[in-house]
Amino acid sequence: MKYTPKDKALLLLEDGTLYEGYSIGIKGTTTGELCFNTGMTGYQEIYTDPSYFGQIIVNTNSHIGNYGVLDTEQESGAPKFSGLVCKEYSSMFSRLSADGSLQNYFEKYNIVGISGVDTRQLVRHLREKGAMNGVISSAVLDVEELKNILAHVPSMVGLELSSKVTTNEAYTLGEETAKYKVAVLDLGVKRNILKNLVDRDCQLKVFPANTSYQDMLSFAPNGFFISNGPGDPEAVPYAIETVKTILDHDHPTFGICLGHQMISLANGVKTYKMHHGHRGLNHPVKNLITGKGEITSQNHGFAVRLEDVQNNDKVEVTHVNLNDGTVEGIRVVGKKAFSVQYHPESSPGPHDSTYLFDDFIALMQ
Repeated sequence: MKYTPKDKALLLLEDGTLYEGYSIGIKGTTTGELCFNTGMTGYQEIYTDPSYFGQIIVNTNSHIGNYGVLDTEQESGAPKFSGLVCKEYSSMFSRLSADGSLQNYFEKYNIVGISGVDTRQLVRHLREKGAMNGVISSAVLDVEELKNILAHVPSMVGLELSSKVTTNEAYTLGEETAKYKVAVLDLGVKRNILKNLVDRDCQLKVFPANTSYQDMLSFAPNGFFISNGPGDPEAVPYAIETVKTILDHDHPTFGICLGHQMISLANGVKTYKMHHGHRGLNHPVKNLITGKGEITSQNHGFAVRLEDVQNNDKVEVTHVNLNDGTVEGIRVVGKKAFSVQYHPESSPGPHDSTYLFDDFIALMQ
């Protein structure tokens, strides 16, 4: 086999920290907020999750690309993240069922990345200093020029991104003869969430993020689902108002991730930017209603303020993170509405949290 030399690439963080490595994907330059995901598998699901829009992913798992890509493992139509940082990158794959290599996939979708980085050291740095913007480039290797590029990258705080990833037009999923009709507010929804609802005898109509309550009501739904998505939750006032109207009319309502934050904000509970967020497949959560623990999949850089929930008689905490005590779930008092910060559809090994979809179905009954 002929040896092919690797092109050099640089990763520059906004605090001036510089990493050298090798170019992966296409040759070019990309920017975004650096965040790390500790999942051992599921890199394609991560890259196609709309919640990662505007972010550069640092995969802590040491081998990326070794099992290729598969069309059925897409969480949306194409990769939504800004770029990749990893340690060992494989352009070859061993899975017989794969549709192709990760390298060809990145070339198809114009993804820029860097490999050969000590990701353990980088993640330790991000854990200590907090999430920050970065730039990856294999086209620009002048550090001063990269600093200038990085200076123009906006902070994730105050950034409205749901409009960048939502569907352009409403569409339906599921059978017309389904028992339940669910209106989905698409703020950046994952396909597997929709599949979990369809599998529970729901017909869905998925609406763009800026759809009004009245337009969603024209579907005559039995319930409303508020989806996950990217960006600062407080920067989506149009969706907050829509959710507030839905709750005012006491429809069965379920929110996941950004949807959880929308339901919180609609009830006067504020959110905040976390130091480095939760992104991985093994976050322990306690259900305060049942007393049971759940191993959960998570992907969020903002969270709901615990003190706001505790001082608000409209909502109450139902789930807490056992690592840091952050709010992982709420329910609206006196309403048929609840939400969780984590992703029950991801099922990282066990199916600890899929009961939440059944709870939503029960509300519609």
